[in-house]
Amino acid sequence: MKKLFRLFKSRLVLVGLAILLQVLWWALFMSRLTSYSVFFNVFFQLISIGILLYLIRKDENSAYKIAWIILVMGVPLFGGVLYLMVGNKKPSKRLAVKMAAVKMEMKEALSQNQWILKEIRAQDPAVAGNLHYIGEFGAYPVWKNTEVSYFSVGEQMFASMLEDLRKAEHYIFLEYFIIQEGLMWDWILEILEQKVKEGVDVRLIYDDVGCVSLLPVHYANIMEQKGIKCLAFNRFVPFVSLVMNNRDHRKIMVIDGHTAYNGGINLADEYINKKLRFGHWKDTGVRLHGDAVFNFTLMFLEVWNAFRSPDLDYEIFRPHRWHPEHFTGSGYVAPYADTPLDNESLGENVYINILNQAKEYVYIATPYLLISDEMENALCLAAKRGVDVRILMPGIPDKPMVFFMAKSYYPPLLKAGVQIYEYTPGFVHAKSYVCDDRIATVGTINMDFRSLYLHFECGTFLYDCSAVLDVKKDMEDCFPKCHQVSIGDCRQGMVGNMITSVLRVLAPLM
Repeated sequence: MKKLFRLFKSRLVLVGLAILLQVLWWALFMSRLTSYSVFFNVFFQLISIGILLYLIRKDENSAYKIAWIILVMGVPLFGGVLYLMVGNKKPSKRLAVKMAAVKMEMKEALSQNQWILKEIRAQDPAVAGNLHYIGEFGAYPVWKNTEVSYFSVGEQMFASMLEDLRKAEHYIFLEYFIIQEGLMWDWILEILEQKVKEGVDVRLIYDDVGCVSLLPVHYANIMEQKGIKCLAFNRFVPFVSLVMNNRDHRKIMVIDGHTAYNGGINLADEYINKKLRFGHWKDTGVRLHGDAVFNFTLMFLEVWNAFRSPDLDYEIFRPHRWHPEHFTGSGYVAPYADTPLDNESLGENVYINILNQAKEYVYIATPYLLISDEMENALCLAAKRGVDVRILMPGIPDKPMVFFMAKSYYPPLLKAGVQIYEYTPGFVHAKSYVCDDRIATVGTINMDFRSLYLHFECGTFLYDCSAVLDVKKDMEDCFPKCHQVSIGDCRQGMVGNMITSVLRVLAPLM
């Protein structure tokens, strides 16, 4: 009974009930309003017709538009109003204005060294084009002189993170989607508290929705009392609102400006397999040491400066500020960010560019597969060109309904020659691409509509680094542990096919 009582008192349940009551109230209000007068009935239908015409001409992802068009046509009385409430993917104007202003201030600090880009262009013009695109539209340059370490599981990366955190002397920046009290966070927090006592500037950003059921409602205040400067990103308000769509899904740790961590690994025990939820938790990450860390430092400050007292002198955060020695490292590294503040689907386009440029193989790890027509076409076309395209998916999903929806994308991919592997030991949370022994990207960007269009995301693009082969080896080690999906596995019968068809239409709204 105590557990049940605690559950009903939890923030997640209370928020869920608040939203449910609002939805029921709106449905009752609209029903009563339209029953009183033909005028209101016609008025709301006209709103729906206007929304349909707006969607048809809007420069928007086609799958997202079709989902809303079907919904509005299916429920013409309420569909238009529902779109006005939650359908627009744009962040709140206040959020957009603040972050855009900070990005403009950073423009000079993020300028590209053209000699580096020229070197890459001499080696591979296609890769140089992708990196030029990241630099122009993500506004994050490519760097040399950066040592990259790849981690094939969260527990390996966690051990390295603890070692580097203990060495911090000047500042520690953390930005994470999920933080949960437990072994992993307790160990990190203990070090952070000690570092505060030593005079280290410790700052923490966590996503309020990502932690809605995991942390107390005023956790930022608790951190502030410990001397840790803290920001809960886009605080969750229990009202039906489109601004709750845009979450900070990034995972960034920066130490003294010269060392950074990135990948799919959040700060909770399942990510290091100390808590078993869906079998073995397969995740990936990278450690950077060198010039490229500056991109991650400014990614963090982009969010921080928008809501807290800003740091305007970005030169003091450059990697050599607290590391005067020369950095070493093979190849080229470009940490990049994707944002819903613009109309540029940068994360998706980086993936598509890799597929379009592939000659021999592309291996992909992703927990979710709810993809646009453009992504599906790129995967299929690469396979039809003779490229060995393989996708590593979970064998034990964390969200059964989303996994069921993903299976509706399997048949066209398999028929085109894409190979799909489901990881038998458990759940795959990694978000990685590796291509032709020369290109890889590891980060936070899932292959679903939320990651690709709604969230603040980040990744690390690697070209000609020794770590690229580590990513490849990790993938090759995983495939024998998987069930390779066949067309026969996708047969669901008439009812199953109808259900997946409906779910696939609704996938962009999930």
